[in-house]
Amino acid sequence: MITITARRDRLDDRIETMAADSPWTDTIHRLGCLRGISTLTGFGLAVEIGDWTRFSGNSIGSYLGLVPSENSSGQSRSLGPITKTGNGHARRLLVEAAWHHQHRYVPGKTIRDRWDLASPAARARGDLGNRRLNHRWNQFKARKKANNVANAAIARELAGWCWSLAVLDD
Repeated sequence: MITITARRDRLDDRIETMAADSPWTDTIHRLGCLRGISTLTGFGLAVEIGDWTRFSGNSIGSYLGLVPSENSSGQSRSLGPITKTGNGHARRLLVEAAWHHQHRYVPGKTIRDRWDLASPAARARGDLGNRRLNHRWNQFKARKKANNVANAAIARELAGWCWSLAVLDD
């Protein structure tokens, strides 16, 4: 078990080294302004999505399969579970990151250190996104939504916040 953990840590270190000097470094630093998105997650999102400008804040959720499926006939409209089409790896990264927005938002040392790597505009946008996503979690809790349903909705909105940070001009 120790060798597996040591190997994972070595791989994490190598990925962080690659992320520090890559074409996506600025995007990774901006994405890191959001809770739940570390260097590894930001690097994964940047590499998987590539050119963020081909999307809008609304269309990125569809690309990642984070929108509800729909069965419609005539005047009736029935929404189902998320479609899970598109990029599964990026979707999984966002769903995992969305869980971090469930708890009270207080900017700690880790997020402030990540903010230091980004521009003031990205910092402000990230803080606004973190506050909004935490507020949305609280609304879902008040309405007694199932945690998995709420998390999928937060992940969809988190994708939009990631897009807004990725295309942000510094």
